[in-house]
Amino acid sequence: MGLLDRGVEIKTPEQIDGMRKAGLVVGRTLELLRGHVRAGITTGELDGIAEDSIRSAGATPSFLGYHGFPASICASVNDEVVHGIPGDRVLAEGDLVSIDCGAITLDDSGRGWHGDSAITVSVGPVPAEVEALMAVTEEAMWRGIAAAHLGGRVTDISHAVERHVRSQGGFGIVEDYTGHGIGSAMHQPPDVPNVGRPGKGPRLVPGLALAVEPMITLGTKETDLLEDDWTVVSTDGSWAAHFEHTFTITTEGTWVLTALDGGEQQLSELGVKFGGR
Repeated sequence: MGLLDRGVEIKTPEQIDGMRKAGLVVGRTLELLRGHVRAGITTGELDGIAEDSIRSAGATPSFLGYHGFPASICASVNDEVVHGIPGDRVLAEGDLVSIDCGAITLDDSGRGWHGDSAITVSVGPVPAEVEALMAVTEEAMWRGIAAAHLGGRVTDISHAVERHVRSQGGFGIVEDYTGHGIGSAMHQPPDVPNVGRPGKGPRLVPGLALAVEPMITLGTKETDLLEDDWTVVSTDGSWAAHFEHTFTITTEGTWVLTALDGGEQQLSELGVKFGGR
C-alpha cells in the first residue's frame, strides 16, 4: 500500500481482494434488506437484520460507532437525503427508503478493509416521478463509474453523473455531500463530487478505490441538517434517492467491489471492460 498525491491511498492487488470480501458482505446484506422492505417494518428492524447479516459473515459494521453514529445502516425516508438514523419509524405503503451500508473485513495481517454501498427501495407502488427519480439516480451512478478509466481524473466521474442527471429533466443534484476514496478507512481522499468539469482531481491509477454516490432530489439541491446532527433532508421537502457502489480499476478493466457480479452486466451494457477476478 502506498500514498499518491493529496494523501490518496493506493492498494496492492491483495488489499483490493480484501476490499472485495468486504464489498460482497455489503452487497449481500443490501439484497437481504431489499427483500425485507415492506409496509409495517421499522427502520430499526432493518438495522437489526443488517447487523446480524454483517456479523454472521465474520465482518464488522463500518457505520456503528463511526463518529458516534448509533446504528449499522443509514435509513433515510422520503425527503431524508442521507444519514437517517434507524429507529421506531414504521415504513408505510408508498414510502421511499434509501439504505446505506458498510462493512469491514480483516486480512491475514489483521488490517481492516471497507466496503460501502447504498440502494433506494420503494415500499410498494410509488408515483411515476418517484420511479423516475430512482432510475435516474441509479443510472447516474453507473454512468459515473463507466466514465472512469486509467489515466483519467476523478472529475471525469463527476461530469458523467451530472451530465446524465441534467439530461433527464429538472432533478436536484445534492452538492454538499459527495462520494469518496475508500480502503483502510471508510472515508479517505479524494472527494468524488456529483457535479463538475472533467479532467480535474487526482489521476485514476490501479489500486485506487472510490465510492460513487449520487444523491438526487425531485426539487432543490439545497439541504438542511436535523437536530440529531446526522439526518440530512432536502430544504424544500422534495423526495430524494441515493445509490452507491465502491469500485476500482485494474489493468484489465473496471471492478465494482460491492456488486455481487462485480458490475459485469451493467458495465458490459455501457461498453466498459470488466476487470474483476
